[in-house]
Amino acid sequence: MTFPPDDNRLDHLLQFVDAHQAGDPQKLALMAHKYPDVDMPFVIDQIVGRRIASSKLPQWAATQGIVYPPRVSMEQCSSEQAALYKASLVAGDSLIDLTGGLGVDFSYMARRVEHATYVERQELLCRIAEHNFPLLGVQADVVQADAALFLHERVNRPAGTIFLDPARRDNQGNRVMLLQDCSPDVTTLLPALLAKAQRIIIKLAPMLDVTLALRQLQHVSQVHIVSIDGQCRELLLVLEPTAHGEPVFYCVNNHHCFTYDPALPAPEPSYWDGDTTGTLYLHEPNASVMKAACHKHVAHRFGISMMAPDSHLFVSRKPVEDFPGRSFVVDTVTTMNRRALRKALRGIDRANVSTRNFPMRAPELARRLGMKDGGNTFVFGTTSADATHLIFITHKL
Repeated sequence: MTFPPDDNRLDHLLQFVDAHQAGDPQKLALMAHKYPDVDMPFVIDQIVGRRIASSKLPQWAATQGIVYPPRVSMEQCSSEQAALYKASLVAGDSLIDLTGGLGVDFSYMARRVEHATYVERQELLCRIAEHNFPLLGVQADVVQADAALFLHERVNRPAGTIFLDPARRDNQGNRVMLLQDCSPDVTTLLPALLAKAQRIIIKLAPMLDVTLALRQLQHVSQVHIVSIDGQCRELLLVLEPTAHGEPVFYCVNNHHCFTYDPALPAPEPSYWDGDTTGTLYLHEPNASVMKAACHKHVAHRFGISMMAPDSHLFVSRKPVEDFPGRSFVVDTVTTMNRRALRKALRGIDRANVSTRNFPMRAPELARRLGMKDGGNTFVFGTTSADATHLIFITHKL
């Protein structure tokens, strides 16, 4: 992909995209010889980019004239919902994004400050940013530079917020998992970052080991684990020069946030006693709570019992308001005894099957139970505190 063409040519290309937006990009690519004056790779990128943006970046998709990068950048960029959350964390009146990329996060964070600087080492992304930001109503300085060099040589007074989203792939395209292997290496930049910003926000891969990251970085005041529609999407660390001690954790799923302070340890939880008489409720924590492994804090906050130390499910006698996850009414609890299972599952041939601390994975358990996927029944295979393998047959609360 090459960019930018001159304004007239860009208008012509975008009109061509408009005319072929509903078509098949692969078929269009095969017809490139019929349109010798059309930059077909650019057109394909725009068609694909618009389709991804329609659900991932609604505001961008609704803005006429936006130019999109190749597909891989679109698939890797933040969603609008995640970008808006990051914007809520910006502090001060100035922002420096040292790893600008496509500029999605920057385009929302920049609206929170008086002066915003986008830094990116790739010329193509800088040119796209220069084109897109005015269309989005974003005022910014766009600088093509290496993040570390810009930080050391061109940041002369402390910024309100510095944001980094280190690349998590090496030169061969392989995914890396350690902070020091990301680019830029925030562990080596840390002293300069703390000296040149009131707040630093670092976006990391959701599968990164939070405990290891906190050992490698000092002055972390907040940890934000961000999930969208039940899937863990981002790990955000907020650093401040004045921060000491353990950070506060924010476990976010859509618009729900469970907050806890590890410096205030939760008491040992109670475990479900196995009593199935009366109405029983089963609670499954969301992905952010699972990532934080804060089950004792959840049990203490809501006054509910844990299933077992490693089962990551909760049980209560009453509905739990505002639980950070999904709640179910228990219809039946049974063991893996064949006769008991057959009786408990009579009339049920379709269910959503999950396992927690269970000797089978969910697909294997579904096959064992003869269950097709779907329907309104939710089946959980788990292990109780006395090491009994149990099947919970439930429906959503």
